Amino acid sequence: MIKAAYIHIPFCEHICHYCDFNKVFLKGQPVDEYLDSLSIEIEMTLNETPTEHLETIFIGGGTPTALNELQLEKLCHIIKTHLPYSDETEFTFEANPGDLSEEKLRILYQAGVNRISFGVQTFNEELLKRIGRVHRAKDVFQSIDLAKKTGFENISVDLIYSLPGQTLEDFKDTLKTSFSLDIQHYSGYSLIIEPKTVFYNLMRKGQLPSPGEDIEAEMYEVLMEEMGKHGFDQYEISNFSKPGYESKHNLTYWNNEWYYGFGAGAHSYVAGSRISNHGPLKKYMDAVNESKLPILEKHPVTKVEQMEEEMFLGLRKTAGVSISHFKKKFAENPLSLFEKELKTLTSRDLIQVTDEQICLTKNGRFLGNEVFQSFLK
Repeated sequence: MIKAAYIHIPFCEHICHYCDFNKVFLKGQPVDEYLDSLSIEIEMTLNETPTEHLETIFIGGGTPTALNELQLEKLCHIIKTHLPYSDETEFTFEANPGDLSEEKLRILYQAGVNRISFGVQTFNEELLKRIGRVHRAKDVFQSIDLAKKTGFENISVDLIYSLPGQTLEDFKDTLKTSFSLDIQHYSGYSLIIEPKTVFYNLMRKGQLPSPGEDIEAEMYEVLMEEMGKHGFDQYEISNFSKPGYESKHNLTYWNNEWYYGFGAGAHSYVAGSRISNHGPLKKYMDAVNESKLPILEKHPVTKVEQMEEEMFLGLRKTAGVSISHFKKKFAENPLSLFEKELKTLTSRDLIQVTDEQICLTKNGRFLGNEVFQSFLK
């Protein structure tokens, strides 16, 4: 049964210099028509591949909270009409600090949203400008305070390190400030320069001062140490939570389970196939308005691919890959299936294997991508 749904809202009031997600400037866009198409896509998909109950719903973007109050109400009504969820469902909205008015927060809270994820990135004002963010540090405190007053008790913050010109001391300062927020969850990612972004163009011109790999590794080390000191469990390579506040939605991905993906450019994993939607708004909306699912590509995942994915997604979790679960799911033993890879990685102290689990060592966390690549044939 499918237990998770992702909904993509591709509108932004500003485009950050590092972002390569499917997004467009909000101004002049057919937002209401997009929401109408979204409603039709969700209904068509649920008719074709129904589910009884969703354990997690995640609204991402873009910037979902860039929608105005009426549009947010409309989106929440669409979700309530078509998706089977309850008070127990983890229901997350991504937000930018400064975007959320009292009215918007009230609309989300009354619709059953119970988790807010803020894109903070850094508390250094100069760095915020450099990476194209329009919020300032004070906006973070105001938005989180407002969310708490509205009733939200599950709040997450995204941080990015290894930013252009960022020092180790600056990152330590950002972490120190972050811990004063009194929230339940953090995601900490190193900056990745993606094609078709402002930063990519600057890098090609030699105009992007990177802290370098050694400083990046030090920042990650500090991130892990400080999170542990402040009572946050590292349950995944880049994610830390108070006990019981792990992101159920992201665990769906890392557990290699099926999920719906709705909206322009969204990805799904349904009934054994990985599916990607048309990204451009017009292509997405035209398909839906012709009563067709807006599928760009559909790839039935072979058993071999599923087992590879089980390994490299599962290894992202601190708990790692459960050997007994793997056997039950695939009727194969991962220890014999990936014997050569496991032996090599163990000898390099990148993974450890017990009777029940295969997981990364601390060294392995620093070289995660190298480990994951080992399981791709």
